[in-house]
Amino acid sequence: MRKGRANEAVEYVERLIDVEPDEVEWRLLQALSYELMGQISKAKRLFKEILKEKPLLLRALHGLALAMHKNHEGPAVFDMLNNALEVAHREERVTEERNIKLLIAQMHVVKDAHALFADAKFRVFVAESSKGKVERKLVPILARAAELGDAVDLEDVLLRFTFDSSCKFLIGVDSNSLSDGFPDVPFAIAIEVAEEVLLLRHVFPMWWWKLMRWLNVGQEKMLTRARGTMDAARRQLDKFLRDMVLNFMIAGRDTTGAGLAWFFWLVSKNPHVETKLYEELKARFGEADEQTKVFDAESLRGLVYLHAALCEALRLYPPVPFSHKWAAKADALPSGISVEPGTRILISTYAIGRMEEVWGKDCEEFRPERWITKHGTVKYEPPNKFLAFNAGPRSCLGKDIALTHMMVVAAAMIYNFKVEVVEGHVVEPRISVVLHMKNGFLAKVRKRMDS
Repeated sequence: MRKGRANEAVEYVERLIDVEPDEVEWRLLQALSYELMGQISKAKRLFKEILKEKPLLLRALHGLALAMHKNHEGPAVFDMLNNALEVAHREERVTEERNIKLLIAQMHVVKDAHALFADAKFRVFVAESSKGKVERKLVPILARAAELGDAVDLEDVLLRFTFDSSCKFLIGVDSNSLSDGFPDVPFAIAIEVAEEVLLLRHVFPMWWWKLMRWLNVGQEKMLTRARGTMDAARRQLDKFLRDMVLNFMIAGRDTTGAGLAWFFWLVSKNPHVETKLYEELKARFGEADEQTKVFDAESLRGLVYLHAALCEALRLYPPVPFSHKWAAKADALPSGISVEPGTRILISTYAIGRMEEVWGKDCEEFRPERWITKHGTVKYEPPNKFLAFNAGPRSCLGKDIALTHMMVVAAAMIYNFKVEVVEGHVVEPRISVVLHMKNGFLAKVRKRMDS
């Protein structure tokens, strides 16, 4: 990239300091990552951070991150999830016996969470629960929309589905947000507001958002309201459990729901991919007819093209578009660049998924075939290249569960319906910690047999 263009992008970021946070668009994240691809910017006056996207260095960078696990600003930036993140990062400094006992209890919960996600019975429970929800709620809602010819916001539908599913297997309650009339769910709305504010905390200086919080204005005022909706607990241990549940809720609802929405949008824009997906399903389950069908996770094993298409969608539109670390002490990147204490390292998952030197000249294309080996199996890509589920000790606990969840939903929808974007509707990313759609995903659904 030309040096002039890089300087122009940096100047653009500097000008953003003079605008209101709610006026910042997706362009901000692009300026911080995609447009500065491979470049390093030390804008100490504003951010004191390093932008880094070179994937060949990512393995070493994640190794470096192990020495940066003392996330100095993390508890402040993520105060909504503070207790859960602190234990996950093992940052808490405890001296009193009461605090030590509390920390031990909290660490047992974290350990149990790891064991739970690895438990075969739990995975079967989640898969069966997902299939049941698809059968009882998602498919009937879409079938009714197809019958009436109504346009639906498919992202909203999918987020409601994943929210209900997450509530069911996390706290044993069905929130029924995916029901006739699409009722408002204050808790789900609060999560989305919090995600937008947390993104701005990542890219603006701490003094900026702390001043806004102190003045109780702008996005920080919105976050205060959102936190009030989510925070009913008072005792410390209850607060920790709340934070853990909220952490899993965001992971279960938002990342999976957003990932599915982008998948169906990409499929709708690439009819040849949709045809191949349906042909794969038809070869196993027969021709679609007037009776809708929903498939369990076990019956979907070995559907290579479906698996590949989901991975390809996650490559182009990763639910979490970037991650970063703070340096706890002086260190150096593999390229020799020194890293001062307090420096932030930003890794753009969104940018890495679109780099020609990593994915080839067709990196901007939605091509599931890149994930299929010559032997017809799903191709493995190392996590330092395919970062949709993060890498190293911070990799996603629920990766396998999420993919299973997505396959059950994707198979049912592809087999029974055709999804078409409403003419003139613009779909683009929305600035948030999770890669939602700015204008939603207005689509018309038709029954497959009628097509």
